[in-house]
Amino acid sequence: MADSGSLPVVVAVDGSVDGERALRWAAEAARLRSVTLQVVHVWPYVTAHQVAADDATGDPVLDELRAQPLARSLPEAEFRSLSGLTGSQLPTLGDGAHLLVLGSRGRGGFAALLLGSNGLACADRSACPVVVVPRPDRAGTRCDEDGERLPPDVPQVTLGLDASAGEPGAVGFALAEASRRGARLKIVSGYAWPERVPPVVAEGAVHAATQREYERALDARLADALAPYRARYPEADVEVELRNADAAGQLVAASRDSDLVVVGRRRRLGPVAHAVLLHAACPIAVVPEPPEQRGPRPRPAQSMPKAAG
Repeated sequence: MADSGSLPVVVAVDGSVDGERALRWAAEAARLRSVTLQVVHVWPYVTAHQVAADDATGDPVLDELRAQPLARSLPEAEFRSLSGLTGSQLPTLGDGAHLLVLGSRGRGGFAALLLGSNGLACADRSACPVVVVPRPDRAGTRCDEDGERLPPDVPQVTLGLDASAGEPGAVGFALAEASRRGARLKIVSGYAWPERVPPVVAEGAVHAATQREYERALDARLADALAPYRARYPEADVEVELRNADAAGQLVAASRDSDLVVVGRRRRLGPVAHAVLLHAACPIAVVPEPPEQRGPRPRPAQSMPKAAG
């Protein structure tokens, strides 16, 4: 695979308003990265239309898009037309992309659907970071007179970080994105207290650590995970919020004042990322862990206070 810096930002469109909203977000992302924008339409069946291989001329969805004023404001762009099952084709686009962008819904589904199956498939399986741009009708979203989401008063990228995992892919992505946007980075990390005890531990086990000791250990892990990235982005304005509270709920609340919420994905999409995709008010980036991190995980060097039987 080519170096990620030379890869395009890829956006999936289908002629819907959601696709156009994703296209606007992707165009800005391509400008910020100084890379090509690749606009892709996937036919969910083999079409009888003749589509030119070089610029996808003959695809009605892309032809109509190019005739709109929006197309004249795009950066350097390529157009691609593909045929096949959308849920299979779209995730594979991440193999050759710096970033894959799509709307939370397309033409299909029922009116109250929060997240389409294609968005879920891409977030769960794509090799590159995936950004899902939600509709502006989610709770807590401030909109302009045209019904589109207003940006926050202070530029902010929010990162959901599991203190026990580190998630280097998500940390690096979030800091780079905040740097590009001149935004503050807010890091949200939630934990549960009392500490969850495995079922094999006898009922009523006594915890050797107090909540404050447990929180200090988590805070040390966060500091260790962030240290190399703080050195790379010394100018970054970083705020860390470690709370005994549900991580998904904290991230959804923070999304109302954020330009972007970033969550990590390990082997598959986790419950926190899933909840944020369904309910966040701003675009959501799901970042897979780097390939070198996908094998068996070593035990962390920073030991945590354990329960005593």
